Amino acid sequence: MSIAAVARIAYLTADAVVDSLPLPPKQSPFAETYTYLQKESSHHPRTFSTPFGGDAGATIIRNATSLTSFSAVASAQSLTRILLHIGEISNLPVVLHLAVQHNLADVLLLRSSVPFFLLSRTAQEAHDHALLAARLARVEKKAVVHAFYLDDSGPSARELQEERIQPFLLQEPGSSVDSRNGHLTEQALQNSLLHQSYATATLDTETLLQRPLQPFQSHGPSDPHTSIFVLGHNKIVLDLDGISFVNVNLANPFPSDQISMVVPPSVKRVIVLEQVYGWHSKWTPLYLDILTALQERTSTGDLTIHSAVLGVSDRFEAADILKLLGQRSESPTVRLQLGVVPEESSPSTWLPHIPKHEAAYTKILAHLFQDQLDIANSPELVESQGQIATTPEFALGRVRGQIDSRTELIKTIQELLLDGNISDDLHALSSKWILAKDDPVKSRALGKAIVDRLAASSTCSHTEKQIVSLQDGFPSRSRWIVGSDTWSYDLGASGLHHAIASGLDVNILILDTLPYSSRNSADPHRRKHDVGLYAMNHGDVFVASVAVFSSYSQVLQAIVEADKFKGPSIVLAYLPYQSENTSALDILKETKLAVDSGYWPLYRWDPSKEKEGKEPFSLDSDAVKNDLKQFLDRQNHLSQLSRSKPQMAAELVSSLGETVKEARKKKAQDAYSSLLNTLDAPPLLILYASDGGAAEKKAKRLSNRAKARGLSVTLATLDSYSLETLSQEEYVVFVTSTAGQGEPPQNGRNFFKSLNAAVAKGEPVFSKLRFSVFAMGDSHYWPRPEDAHYYNKPGRDLDARLEKLGGERVSPLGLGDDQDADGSETGYKVWEPAVWKVLKVDSVEVTEAEPEPITNEHIKAASGFLRGTISEGLQDFSTGALATSDTQLTKFHGIYQQDDRDIREEREAQGVEPAYSFMIRVRMPGGVCKPFQWLQMDQIADEHGSGTFKITTRQTFQFHGVIKKHLKPAIQDINRVLLDTLAACGDVNRNVICSAIPSLSKLHQQVYDFSKAASEHLIPSTTAYHEIWLDKKLVAGEALKDFEPLYGEFYLPRKFKIAVAVPPTNDVDVFANDLGFIAIVGEDGELQGFNVTIGGGMGVTHGNKKTYPRLGSLIGFCTPEQGKFVAEKVMLVQRDNGNRTDRKNARLKYTIDRMGLDNYKAEVEKLLGYSLAPARPYTFNRNVDDFGWHTGQDGKHHFMMFVENGRVQDEPGKEFKSGLREIAKVHKGSFRLTANQHLMVSDVLDGDLDLIKGLLKKYGLDELGFSGLRLSSSACVAFPTCGLAMAESERYLPLLIDKIEKICEENGLRNDAIVMRMTGCPNGCARPYVAEIAFVGKAPGNYAMLLGGGYYGQRLNKIYRESVTEPEILAILSPMIKRYALERENGERFGDWTIRAGYIAPTTEGRLWYENSGGQGVHREGVPISVAT
Repeated sequence: MSIAAVARIAYLTADAVVDSLPLPPKQSPFAETYTYLQKESSHHPRTFSTPFGGDAGATIIRNATSLTSFSAVASAQSLTRILLHIGEISNLPVVLHLAVQHNLADVLLLRSSVPFFLLSRTAQEAHDHALLAARLARVEKKAVVHAFYLDDSGPSARELQEERIQPFLLQEPGSSVDSRNGHLTEQALQNSLLHQSYATATLDTETLLQRPLQPFQSHGPSDPHTSIFVLGHNKIVLDLDGISFVNVNLANPFPSDQISMVVPPSVKRVIVLEQVYGWHSKWTPLYLDILTALQERTSTGDLTIHSAVLGVSDRFEAADILKLLGQRSESPTVRLQLGVVPEESSPSTWLPHIPKHEAAYTKILAHLFQDQLDIANSPELVESQGQIATTPEFALGRVRGQIDSRTELIKTIQELLLDGNISDDLHALSSKWILAKDDPVKSRALGKAIVDRLAASSTCSHTEKQIVSLQDGFPSRSRWIVGSDTWSYDLGASGLHHAIASGLDVNILILDTLPYSSRNSADPHRRKHDVGLYAMNHGDVFVASVAVFSSYSQVLQAIVEADKFKGPSIVLAYLPYQSENTSALDILKETKLAVDSGYWPLYRWDPSKEKEGKEPFSLDSDAVKNDLKQFLDRQNHLSQLSRSKPQMAAELVSSLGETVKEARKKKAQDAYSSLLNTLDAPPLLILYASDGGAAEKKAKRLSNRAKARGLSVTLATLDSYSLETLSQEEYVVFVTSTAGQGEPPQNGRNFFKSLNAAVAKGEPVFSKLRFSVFAMGDSHYWPRPEDAHYYNKPGRDLDARLEKLGGERVSPLGLGDDQDADGSETGYKVWEPAVWKVLKVDSVEVTEAEPEPITNEHIKAASGFLRGTISEGLQDFSTGALATSDTQLTKFHGIYQQDDRDIREEREAQGVEPAYSFMIRVRMPGGVCKPFQWLQMDQIADEHGSGTFKITTRQTFQFHGVIKKHLKPAIQDINRVLLDTLAACGDVNRNVICSAIPSLSKLHQQVYDFSKAASEHLIPSTTAYHEIWLDKKLVAGEALKDFEPLYGEFYLPRKFKIAVAVPPTNDVDVFANDLGFIAIVGEDGELQGFNVTIGGGMGVTHGNKKTYPRLGSLIGFCTPEQGKFVAEKVMLVQRDNGNRTDRKNARLKYTIDRMGLDNYKAEVEKLLGYSLAPARPYTFNRNVDDFGWHTGQDGKHHFMMFVENGRVQDEPGKEFKSGLREIAKVHKGSFRLTANQHLMVSDVLDGDLDLIKGLLKKYGLDELGFSGLRLSSSACVAFPTCGLAMAESERYLPLLIDKIEKICEENGLRNDAIVMRMTGCPNGCARPYVAEIAFVGKAPGNYAMLLGGGYYGQRLNKIYRESVTEPEILAILSPMIKRYALERENGERFGDWTIRAGYIAPTTEGRLWYENSGGQGVHREGVPISVAT
């Protein structure tokens, strides 16, 4: 009864269920309930089964969710695998439901390693504790062990209704009472916190169930002389004079502080009854806890505590308790006993289960080898050797011992032959045995004769006695180890690797029982290792793949050859069955399917033949051979594959099965689709319009679900259908998102234009169209009441106009709102069922699981360490683009695919693809560039790009307009001057930036060297970059594969940025980076080290309050030598803990806020092996560049020039590109790029000063007479190339500044710096969220306006207006700037003043960014303003 109750709660509370299976043929006692709930319940967690001996711990970790349930019948074997991972599992929201028979010893091994341990005795307790455990695990995100008894015979549990379970788990925790007082040790504090968590969860559960749940239950008089604590199956509740009983339910955290309440001063004796047999140490766990809790009283001699064993009994009576009390011992350390303790099963009573079908192979072995056969792990050995006798490790050791013993026998016989004193007949027998020792018949007969002869001898020498002791080695044996396919999951742990590498003459028969028809139902992460391929790669192992129900003769031949082979032999034997009741006919059918499809190829591999010049590989599958012959006949150029090369032969067979499988799978799928199309269901057309991909994903998912219901479906974009074509359709579903200011997405605009034109004509176009529309938008994107009509405007308009043109709306308009808790899914879940009902397929049961959407994580893992199909795509000149998945990978190579958005619609109207081109970003740590490198960049822009290039906010170069055929030459040219583009983008550490500091020459060199070292230390190790772009090839015929020691195959969850700042200038905005290093300089001017900040980041998604900017948090100080290792460990903690399921919440800032700053820091210091030193004092006072001429400590000169928004191009009066080219030709120093997108001509010698000044003046590059506002401004690229841009930025900001400058000049602020930044989207490339004034694009001509940032990047700004146009911007800033000029205090910056003046509230931390947005008081959004004209 407890099993069913626990299984039900385990299933209904979890997002993933892992069930550990018992030793066959037993079935999991939980499986019946799980199977029932899969059919009847509305809750459907993912379910996994781990076979007996499988690594259940790894499965739990791999499938960890917001709550994972694990169920098992407790045994040493099942819990050992859990113990291996318990450190990691204990910090996951996991409930381990463990059913025990009597002995708690196995489950109590977990007690000290998990935060919570509950014990249940009855079905009701098991039900309630299972629910409590789920609540605890989910809220605390920690593991809970719930142990309960299998053989409860009491009443059934009163179960909680299913519909109340999930809401209970998701509700906010109730309040708890803080019981801490005084000064607690760290351990005591931790226990106190765990107690509070338990108490809170218990109170919430009691409120729901209306039943009490207590850590222990006390029964008896208030002044007893004896207290008996019970931890076991029996709840003892007896009324005995002077005796109280305490039944323990909470074993961890043990409520030690409450013990005194149940052990009053009157108690002189405590007995601790524990149902623990065969405990590994002298003291049992509960006894130690109670002894510790009462140690003050025991030390005075007032109290005696006894440990006792709780035996097995249906019920204990008063007489049993009195008998227990009557047991006297000289010492309290001698354990007492209550009831009968069951005896441990002896080896003879336990025999492993031998599947009856296995006899198909063992009979062949017995028939072939008869007396010669020796199965080293035979179950018959269990009686004498114990359960370990059946393990592969034991068997391998036994074989090695036998072989060593026989080797010693041979050596001794040879010594005997040299003894001149032995008799002639013994000499003859010994000589014959040496010659026939490998003959199974003769070796046995001659050996027996030798032993008989020695036994008959009256006197025996030492050598002869030794021969008698080794007589078991006389017969030649065929040694076999038989195992199941579970050995294939872990080659090392199963002993297979050791057997293969041992070189011993031993044969291993591995039975694979997975039926062909069930091959895809297993846990995809629990992959079997290809033992055959692994063994063949070893080179000296015989390998065969056989199937007795396919080719009996091939099995015989393979086994005989394996026995003859001198060395290890692996025979993989196919025996597909589901249970003991599977008929031979079913096994035959499954075998035929597997062999004929190539899933189980029959082959033999004998490396000894290679020495004889023969082909070592024999392919025995007739069906596969015939397919292969036809293939080779058609493809003559592949005839080279028939060469006598083992590698090729093995590769051919390993890939052949997959090819045949795919062909058959496609044929079956086509036939199934054809069948579905004949069903009586109307065809469905799904049209979508999508910019960001969300609507496209919805439409594709809808298409897949429609096909699964038997519908014939066509999926296309809106623009691919004309109104004329659409008028011929009957059932059409439309899915559209919203772009910009209520505009349709790009791939639906032409359709909308046609639709509007038809409505204007007033002619009904659709006479038979039946339609439904699902619209996607964000109700908060345009929050002003007058803008409310923009919400889902394309979908609303489409729905209304289709009806106006004669279409029939068959289901209501669906509205998906990003502001809903579940985003657009909330509305979608209501809308989709209505569509199925209209199409009369709502009753179709869909059993096939939906394919998991392909994410960036899948793409990275499958890319072969960033290779993908990039090389192939570069050769495809039929398109200017690369494959979609490859465009995610090229980011890691420093490349973004883009198109010219200015002409996108024009090209679409022409019927041609977008004008694709690529952006290339250079990796250049510290932003230092030599003149010869500058000249190369200038040349690349002309020869491969758009003729201009950009200095980015990450101190590097960026080229736009590079078409596909110029990609490779451009990157080769970049590498030719010792630069590269690897890791300039992508989910890795990107370009490391550092302060330019023109006057501090030595210090700049030090921080520059540090930046470069950090960048090189964190660079990806893949050779894919050099293979693809530089034509470097892998060595050793691709035998050596890439390995990413820092990143692994998944790389980071999101990008990772590092900045190095040198106070007092924060020109790199150090707090806006994932990792920041703030240089600490001593009084002597030497670099002492760095303060370390973590968790900065700019990216936001409009309307999504789960996203926000964040400034870095200070965590300590490190030396320059420690710096790159600190960077590594900070990055590794993010790698292992970052959110990989939602890229919008994957940056380090969210990981830190989720884990907690102190916890994150602790993880970093744990990896470092030491603690960071305390942070040291520092001061920032600006983040703008120091323009003009400066002289460094080394006497060299530096000129900081203003390059508006970093664009290097020639304009009238400012010929940046030409002028810098000429300077680079004569300059002997370097160039320094800044994070504010400006440029410093550095290290100019005295002798070259006039020459450089002359060139600067000639080309107009020395002009610095700009306003303080313009010098402090910055913008990202945005239109026309950035695919994410929603509004203009780089092209528009200079024009806006022209107008705001006039306002500043009118108020005497021309030379006052106000940091103003603009981006075309909310991703924050220009770091707008730390600017004093910022504009973030939402739609063409429309921006969110932000105020209140810190002048030197020390404070985030906040949204002042959700959407403003240029007239509104000027109307807001005009009076504001005037007030600032009049009211500011001495030295007060604009951002600080806007807070003091009450325009905006300060942002104290990233998570509070949205609080009090929209202005304050009279300045709050909604107050009318007069628009400037």
